[in-house]
Amino acid sequence: MYLQTILNADLHCHSVVSDGTLTPEQLVERAKANGVELWALTDHDEIGGIARAAAAAQAQGLNYLTGAEISVTFAGETVHIVGLGFDAQNPQLVAGLHQTRSGRELRAREMADGLAKVGIKGSFEGALQFVGNPELISRTHFARFLVESGVCSETHEVFRKYLTEGKPGYVPHRWAALKDAVHWITEARGVAVIAHPARYNFTANEEYALFTEFKNHGGQAVEVVTGSHTAQEAVKYAETAQEFGLAASRGSDFHSPGESRCDLGALPLLPGALSPVWELLAERILRPEPGMR
Repeated sequence: MYLQTILNADLHCHSVVSDGTLTPEQLVERAKANGVELWALTDHDEIGGIARAAAAAQAQGLNYLTGAEISVTFAGETVHIVGLGFDAQNPQLVAGLHQTRSGRELRAREMADGLAKVGIKGSFEGALQFVGNPELISRTHFARFLVESGVCSETHEVFRKYLTEGKPGYVPHRWAALKDAVHWITEARGVAVIAHPARYNFTANEEYALFTEFKNHGGQAVEVVTGSHTAQEAVKYAETAQEFGLAASRGSDFHSPGESRCDLGALPLLPGALSPVWELLAERILRPEPGMR
């Protein structure tokens, strides 16, 4: 068990297909160079980059899992559920992701209206320069525009001043239901994972309800070690994984060399007492063909 937990797996990152700044191919090169042994691309509500990711992983000799990060509304908060190892052709999953993406453009236009009221003009068009597809536009793209235009010096400052609750550019959005997102993943023979649980502003009772409902709907894992967790938070969610009988996942949530807190493959290892999520996905891993580097 312990030998399996020390695998350098990075099962959470983003490409230009959603809100990252690197292509799937560039991410594979970076992951390989950083010693990653098992990798997944998990773009937001989108699987348009996974065929390229799979091909690049094969070419680089890197073990690969399909992935996506689905936006969910739970107890009034946006929660992210990562799906791993699913069949990307599954009709229910494909339709569910399209449905989840469909509200992003309207939300983005409302965000731009809010920013315009405080003197920041043209932010919708500016944000689109960083994504190209209104179906995939997000707060991160607005943040990059505000940095480029000199309103803020870095993206974290943009979020603090303009894009969080109570700020001019914040617009809530009702995403998929938790039950539906987990169902789409499991029907496609994948494993559902609660992403970066320490990031959600839940009370203890709300968090317990999240884990309980997630498990009851068929969810099987939680991110214990991730780019936004402190060491203490990793310990807390290691205990939570054991309490709920969940496997543990590990992912940097890497978006960009200049923005992300943690690089691909640079996370601490999973605690040895946990069951790693890749044990559940052994048959779903795309392994390099013999002779690939």
